[in-house]
Amino acid sequence: MNNTNNVKTRTAAPSVKNTVKKTSKPNLIKKNPEPAIVRIKGAIDRPMLVIIILLLCFGSIMVFSSSFATALTKKDDSYYYIKRQLFFLVAGFIIMMVVSRIDYRIIRRFAVPGFIVLLFLLALVPVFGLTKGQAVRWIRLGPVRFQPSEPMKTFLILMLAHYCATYQNKIINHRDFKTSSMYGNLYPYVIVGIVCFLVALEKHFSGVIILFLIGTIVIFAAGARKFWLIVAGSAGSTVVLIAIMFTSYAKARIDTWIHPEKYSALGEVWQTLQGLNAIGSGGFLGVGLGNSYQKYSYVAEPQNDFIFSILCEELGFVGALAVIALFVAFVWRGFIIAMKAPDSFSSLVVIGIIGKVGVQAVLNICVVTALIPNTGITLPFFSYGGSAMMLLLIEMGIVLSVSRYSYQDKQ
Repeated sequence: MNNTNNVKTRTAAPSVKNTVKKTSKPNLIKKNPEPAIVRIKGAIDRPMLVIIILLLCFGSIMVFSSSFATALTKKDDSYYYIKRQLFFLVAGFIIMMVVSRIDYRIIRRFAVPGFIVLLFLLALVPVFGLTKGQAVRWIRLGPVRFQPSEPMKTFLILMLAHYCATYQNKIINHRDFKTSSMYGNLYPYVIVGIVCFLVALEKHFSGVIILFLIGTIVIFAAGARKFWLIVAGSAGSTVVLIAIMFTSYAKARIDTWIHPEKYSALGEVWQTLQGLNAIGSGGFLGVGLGNSYQKYSYVAEPQNDFIFSILCEELGFVGALAVIALFVAFVWRGFIIAMKAPDSFSSLVVIGIIGKVGVQAVLNICVVTALIPNTGITLPFFSYGGSAMMLLLIEMGIVLSVSRYSYQDKQ
């Protein structure tokens, strides 16, 4: 046996020598193989945490500054809105830090069941929902009243990230046109389409647009075919425009935006005109924090959708630029976290969440500056709203949870 082994060793040696001659520096490859890069759990991403805290502090100051006049008039308490906002902010911040310590793989387990539950609630809204104006967006579960479309934005991100991570190999296999088109574009857009259809039944077209854009961002980041993304975007835009043309209140808003001269200054265009007056009054440095004139019953509920106009009036162009810079920094840092994420699911979740915040910020600023028709889109971190703040901070907790795995090590 020993002799046989020796023979085998001797006969194998020439082939090794031949290999050495044919390849460049094979001994280095064999003795020092490339170490595998692994992710290790560490601390949360501090730059992102600082950006989030800055946005929360800036937003809270503006909620108080823009709301105390309305609060005194309607609630007989100048601190009514800011006290409620701070309560939800503190509670949400604690929840954010708790969520940031949860393994994101545990969160993934709730993606499908949570998505299904919210689909069911969305289907119930047109039948059992609460009406406000011409829209039916709210549903009551016991003492709680909420919009299922808001948490659906988060769970749509989780659902699409779970799906795309599961079928990643088929999605990015662009050599197989049929397979990559089906798994990368058709199936995920079916998921997005079902959600958008149910939200459209609520006459919540701004929600439909945001959900569609969020879905497209995740699908694009997953590596889907760009041609079908363009087709889906064109088809989605056409469907929304047709739906708006056959919906009286949505059509009226479009007409008001295009032809404001047809409407009374005390009617449909009041909010938009007063918001523009506030922005124009701010100038370069603003009239000073707390010194806005438009918040005194000119801009209706200035602490909500039109809080950016009050910010522009009080802090001017410099203040507006500072807010935009913070949102840009937020998206930039989130993108870095997504690029360092340990797997496809976590990366797509972070991209979806920062995409959602970025899209809502851009659309809100466009509404306030009359670049697009007036519709109910809040400014993340700034607009008053307890449930919205809690949900936003839970999403931030998920981003920070993923950021714990951004550290690289070599084995």
